[in-house]
Amino acid sequence: MLDPSVHVTAVITHRVRPGREPGYETWIKGISVDARRFDGYLGAHILRPELGVTEDHVIVVQFDTCKNLDRWLQSETRRGWVERIKPLIREPESIKVHTGLEPWFQLPEASARPAPMRYKQALLVWLGVAIISLLVAPQVNAVLASWPFLLRILVNTGITVALLTYWVMPFLTRCFKRWLFQT
Repeated sequence: MLDPSVHVTAVITHRVRPGREPGYETWIKGISVDARRFDGYLGAHILRPELGVTEDHVIVVQFDTCKNLDRWLQSETRRGWVERIKPLIREPESIKVHTGLEPWFQLPEASARPAPMRYKQALLVWLGVAIISLLVAPQVNAVLASWPFLLRILVNTGITVALLTYWVMPFLTRCFKRWLFQT
């Protein structure tokens, strides 16, 4: 059971009908504007299909708590957007809700697979943090050298988390997917 007080991520998958991609892109822009108005909204990331890999459009939506995510998912506003998308997609959307690190290890083509074993997640996160610490942190520290120590740490960790979430972990997950998801 999910802890209602922790950061939560919804992974929403759509299969767009051929030729309906422009309408889908317009739909994404509209629903994104409305989602931002809801309490606890932290952001969204759109993963578009990769030719020859997957045909899924994946929206990763983050809220500060399960309660706020649930308010968004059950809202009249969202229901209206779901009605508008029906002619654009081939099948009902899939929604998976996660807390913790699991969303970093979701591949669109493997959305039905369970999350990798915890030790594998930890090793890959360690590798990602090490890469950022070696390549990015020294550059940030040089630019922010005159800032107070605590503020430098806060900015550095913020950049690290953003890079891990949006670029490093998706890249490492694709690179190590055989090892991560082997049973």
